Amino acid sequence: MQIINGYEMGINALNRKNSEGVDNAILETVTDILAQVKVTGDAAIKRLTEKFDGEKLSNIEINQANWLKSLEILPSNLKESLQVAAKRIQGFHQLSMPKPWSSISGEYEEKIIPIETVGIYVPGGTANYPSAVLMDVIPAKVAGVPNVIVCTPDPTDAVLASAKIAGADRLFQVGGAQAIAAMAYGTESIPQVDKICGAGGMYVSAAKKMVYGDVGIDGIYGPTETLIVADSSATPSVLAADLLAQAEHDTLAIPILITDDVNLAKATIEEIYLQLPKLERYEIAKESIANKALAVVLDDIGQAPDLINQFSPEHVCLILKNPENCIKGLKSAGGVFVGEYSPEVIGDYVAGPSHTMPTSGTARFSSYLGVDHFLRKMPVVRLGHERFNKLATSAATIAREEGLTAHANAVELRLTRDSKNQGLDNE
Repeated sequence: MQIINGYEMGINALNRKNSEGVDNAILETVTDILAQVKVTGDAAIKRLTEKFDGEKLSNIEINQANWLKSLEILPSNLKESLQVAAKRIQGFHQLSMPKPWSSISGEYEEKIIPIETVGIYVPGGTANYPSAVLMDVIPAKVAGVPNVIVCTPDPTDAVLASAKIAGADRLFQVGGAQAIAAMAYGTESIPQVDKICGAGGMYVSAAKKMVYGDVGIDGIYGPTETLIVADSSATPSVLAADLLAQAEHDTLAIPILITDDVNLAKATIEEIYLQLPKLERYEIAKESIANKALAVVLDDIGQAPDLINQFSPEHVCLILKNPENCIKGLKSAGGVFVGEYSPEVIGDYVAGPSHTMPTSGTARFSSYLGVDHFLRKMPVVRLGHERFNKLATSAATIAREEGLTAHANAVELRLTRDSKNQGLDNE
């Protein structure tokens, strides 16, 4: 794990960590997968699942009776923990629900309408992410989406139980780009959805990007990122544990420490190498720490917000004497976790906000997966005669400036008609 000194060198190093593109071979493979699923539907799903996952699917869908069985056989502590998480997630997203409104005059209003059918992708196979089911399905159900389907390969009992707890409607044991294709275009078994949400690997991300426009998507997610901003008040062993929690996700995960204390940086790195050998996912974390981790030592911790805004990371953790000074300057991050007792790990499971957050700099223009992703806003305009007369001339003038005479005529015809009618009334 390298130490970088100074703001300029720090931002240059961070940008290099996040500049990898998608391999052309992946794009070609995904293009072929999409085409196969479009043409042969379920047959392609079964063929591709056997090819990529080595599994012969007899049933593409797993029914809710099996979800309930999985919930019943879960260890009680896990079941209770998932229910605690679900309650927190539901509570947060209920508070964030936007409300419809209308003007006092009644001339305009905004209706809020849930999307009809949403597909949630949950990574699986060698991974086991029941938390992702909760984090992505619950906001959709809070938003009022009537049809939420889940696609995930080879789901564990915990994943199936989480689908039940979260209130999903259907679940299909399909993963990879073929799952994205199935949700985007529909098959004999899997319904076409209006929007696809959820993170996945490179093939899933490439597929989501390709189907966008045919369906909506929440975003394109890359490797996970956490920037921890810490000063001398922080404990090196805690910082090391938090950075390793990020590193064990993926060999491409990006764990970053930002500090103004070089001794803290050195002590944290020492702690990382003490804790690293004890991890079950040692090889993954080791590679992430070796290739992606950094400690950036700034001259002044006050430079941290600008550096963060430039990088626009998924997660920012603040372990500082005065975190509010840093928070005021933050404009571009997926989520912010304040204080030693709000680690990003808590955010992964039970804090409340969805842990599906923008990566790869996309926090510049996007937000965490919330109820807004599952809602549409529709304005309704109701003008009366008097208000129309006050606005009509302005509308016609702008229309003629734009060369749209039919637009102008549509307004002026009403004015002329009403003027004639008024004249007749006065006779």
